[in-house]
Amino acid sequence: MIPILDSKRQYAQIGKEIEKEVLEVLASGSYILGKHNKALQEEFANYVGSKYSLGLNSGTDALHLALRALNIGRGDEVITTAFTFVATASAIGLAGATPVFVDIDENTFNIDPDKIEAAITPKTKAIIPVHLYGQPAAMDKIMDIAKRHNLKVVEDCCQAIGAEYKGQKVGTFGDFGCFSFYPTKNLGGMGDGGMITCSDQALFDRIVALRNHGGAIRYYHDELGVNSRLDEIQAAILRVKLNYIDEWNKARQENAYRYNALFAKYPEIETPKEIENSYCVYHQYTIKIENRDEVHKLLQENGVGAMIYYPVPLHLQKLHKELGYKVGDLPLTEKDTKLVMSLPMFPELTAEEQETVVETVINCLRMTKQAV
Repeated sequence: MIPILDSKRQYAQIGKEIEKEVLEVLASGSYILGKHNKALQEEFANYVGSKYSLGLNSGTDALHLALRALNIGRGDEVITTAFTFVATASAIGLAGATPVFVDIDENTFNIDPDKIEAAITPKTKAIIPVHLYGQPAAMDKIMDIAKRHNLKVVEDCCQAIGAEYKGQKVGTFGDFGCFSFYPTKNLGGMGDGGMITCSDQALFDRIVALRNHGGAIRYYHDELGVNSRLDEIQAAILRVKLNYIDEWNKARQENAYRYNALFAKYPEIETPKEIENSYCVYHQYTIKIENRDEVHKLLQENGVGAMIYYPVPLHLQKLHKELGYKVGDLPLTEKDTKLVMSLPMFPELTAEEQETVVETVINCLRMTKQAV
């Protein structure tokens, strides 16, 4: 079996370092907002290039609290993509606002900035671009639109730690950058976790209060907040892993290029495209393929852990039925959700395994065509 991700291989390399730090936390008696949280926040901000960062329960909380801190809520609209994990839109709903979905650039799977302005109304307050699969969105165009229309920008960087657009790391373009440390991410913890970045003191102070039951001072609460803290054990683990993230991202990129070369003689497979002046960190290596569902089923049966991210776009999910979207509203999004399939991708993936994956994909595709 070649899995979509094998975290055990990573642990075999750095497990001793992690165990040392975790045991130190356990012995310290300091389990909430301890020294590792403080240090990780400083190290993460330095790595990304933001002034501030704050550890949270999850990437979802980061998105939700970012909108809350920007005073976005009931009656407001937030423009985003329907080609993303549900948390992006759920955060908008949790803040009380309404998601407005825009179609994608089918070369990158990210929101098409050329389609954003047509979706702007007097109720529009913000844009959430998603750096999907580790590919940066076209942030220069998005920031230009936001500036001209006086809109806030919250970057969903949950799949893109370390990705760059024109030499600048994602998470530093908008008002906030939102990151996830879910175990499958490029920088994954051993449980849930998230981080939010910004460079505005007032916004940072608001996030600090919101994540602490709405109070900047202990036991004094100014507004309705939440309890969203990054666990101290997870912070210690992530501090170890942050030292390796550039090395791991480079290995992912090398694996992606090897896949590209192996698939080059098979025109029936459309491989990922990198946009100019960007650094993609390949959280997923996602191809487009005919007979996707049939091929995916055969791959599972033949020991290749391919995954479909995502089979149903958000505008057609039952969750958003009341918004009134229908089939055909976002044609490129709907087309690609029927074609995309992500293949095994992690730093420790071997060249031999990749050769097996490619061979199996092609064989399974041919089997589906013969069955017709």
